[in-house]
Amino acid sequence: MSPKQSRQIDFSARHISFEDWYQTPLGRSLLADQRARIDRLAGDLTGARQLHVALSHRLPLATGTDFSQKILTTPNWHDRMPDGVAVCDADELPFPGESMDLVILHHTADFSPHPHQALREASRVLRGEGSIVLMGFNPIGLWGIRRLVSRHKLGPWGGRFMLKSRMEDWLRLLDFSVESTESGFFKMPLQAAALSEGRGIVERLCGNRFLPVGAYYCILAKKRVYSRLPRKPVWRSQKVIPMPARGTVGASRGVSRNSYMGE
Repeated sequence: MSPKQSRQIDFSARHISFEDWYQTPLGRSLLADQRARIDRLAGDLTGARQLHVALSHRLPLATGTDFSQKILTTPNWHDRMPDGVAVCDADELPFPGESMDLVILHHTADFSPHPHQALREASRVLRGEGSIVLMGFNPIGLWGIRRLVSRHKLGPWGGRFMLKSRMEDWLRLLDFSVESTESGFFKMPLQAAALSEGRGIVERLCGNRFLPVGAYYCILAKKRVYSRLPRKPVWRSQKVIPMPARGTVGASRGVSRNSYMGE
């Protein structure tokens, strides 16, 4: 999608449509699956602040994580919005740099006019060695096919469905190390699939863990911090410090400390 095409899309309308779709049986089933996966992946992570960059305040994730403060952002304002919710775009977060310990991006790249900038903003507000959890719709598999053949762009079908490998490359360019990548939710992209019990033949085939063709992927990555390399001292050839003998600490035997200092 070109920048010109992104400007022509009414992302606000697509956010509302996607939020409404999550109230359908298939949407509720997907959200429950994503919540369980987030709680499992981020359950061992702790810190002071957790930031969830969401598409709606009605779609909270990571309810089971252990953080002192949980902040949620949404691009649209609503009446009766609870405390702890900030209204802002994903590519312009109103938080200081390195102020968050965990950042959760819930289909942020799928529904943002500037997905790469949104990822850069998440990196900016995340502290060193902090973690990021990124969820996106998978363009490979039944859900990707459903989006291609859909004649309307309502609900999830209005998203980008960006490749998992592309998101991993963007994370590495921002100095993240990818800790794990999983594929989840192997139901058919039909409302009837959420109402049926058990799994059909197609779902059993797609649910094979060796075939990453679920409805969405979930990437857990850590922000790397590089220490500055110390400058190598320039020693004069006539004052090279001899290596200490084995079993000694500090100056070598038979050589006084003053001799190293040229005294």
